[in-house]
Amino acid sequence: MAVTLQSEPFDPGALTNAFLKTADGVGAAVTFTGLVRSTPDDPIVSMTLEHYPALAQRQLETLRDRAITRFDLLAADITHRFGTLYPGEPIVQVMTLAPHRQAAFDGANFIMDTLKTNAPFWKKEESTTGVRWVDAKESDDTAAARWE
Repeated sequence: MAVTLQSEPFDPGALTNAFLKTADGVGAAVTFTGLVRSTPDDPIVSMTLEHYPALAQRQLETLRDRAITRFDLLAADITHRFGTLYPGEPIVQVMTLAPHRQAAFDGANFIMDTLKTNAPFWKKEESTTGVRWVDAKESDDTAAARWE
């Protein structure tokens, strides 16, 4: 089980294939991969993710451990990029293994919902119309609140 913060691109398929071999008794595996998204009305040229390395690592490890305990997961991994990313590139991958599907889905949703609002990442988007810092959306706060 790992939490990996990296500037280099990652291969979601390779991460998934390796992760599936990490536990016995697996009945369900859930993988979520978040990508840099661009919209037609305001195309993104790039996104820069900044973070405080030691704090981000510690918070993501705590989040992963909470998910494992709360949902009785067999394993959970989080891979998160930082630095400059481009449309279509993976930003984050969350993977969970559990004996049953509901626990695997709930664990992955819990990690992503909580990560979006609580992890110390700062996102800056450069688009064709300018540069802006991006805050968590109200919908992100609502999603995270359902796990409290």
